Amino acid sequence: MEKITFMPDGDEAVDFYVLEQTTIGGVNYILVTDSEDDDEDGQAYILKDISEADGEERVYVMVEDDAEFDAVAGVFDNMLDDIDLM
Repeated sequence: MEKITFMPDGDEAVDFYVLEQTTIGGVNYILVTDSEDDDEDGQAYILKDISEADGEERVYVMVEDDAEFDAVAGVFDNMLDDIDLM
């Protein structure tokens, strides 16, 4: 599992582990968890890439819009049978 580190503004660095990624309508999304251990129940989050095309670093935000979240969660749910996103 790939580990990525997020640097929230004014907060400590946070590590997440990428479970899956997809592109919908030209927008990149990643499904991440805060637990590296598959046996441990961790929180799953859907993050949306809002990076500038020529940016050196990737910029992600949590998907908060309910309709967008439901659509993307449905795609990830089909990709990963053993994860409950709803």
